[in-house]
Amino acid sequence: MLVFWEHGYEGASLGRLTSAMGISATSMYAAFGNKEELFRKALERYTEGPSAYLDDALEEPSALGVVTAILSGVIRTTTASSGPQGCMGVQGALAAGESGRAAQELLIGWRNDGYVRIRERFERAVEEGDLSAGTDAGLLARYVTTLAHGIAVQAASGVCRDELQAMVGAVLRGWSPL
Repeated sequence: MLVFWEHGYEGASLGRLTSAMGISATSMYAAFGNKEELFRKALERYTEGPSAYLDDALEEPSALGVVTAILSGVIRTTTASSGPQGCMGVQGALAAGESGRAAQELLIGWRNDGYVRIRERFERAVEEGDLSAGTDAGLLARYVTTLAHGIAVQAASGVCRDELQAMVGAVLRGWSPL
């Protein structure tokens, strides 16, 4: 997972992957079939590990709590000293050649799944009266996912945690659902 996170799908060479796992190429192919399947497994691990903050965030009792938890989780994950900066799901295969198309499509689906889950949570907030009846849950979810993905890109570019937290603070002070 860390190799794909740090180097992206196409930058994660067979040598880097097998070295990180401590196995031979033959063993890797026997265990995973191919690099694409290994990437799929690494993304599952990323989703259940570093990106698991989304599951917790969606359980927050208010829409503002959801947004706060998502953006805080993104900052923690993308700036942690224990892993690569940025987000594996955002940067893993944004630009890909033919060999990376399947990984690129997998990540598009992964990002869309996050958007759908957030949209559904905001739809529930509208139904419960936490968000006004005129709130466009889809637009609000797109706004939040765009902020989250932008934070990940900024973190990968070296923007520090404190600066990202200050930016999120400004966003949350101005919270007014669309």
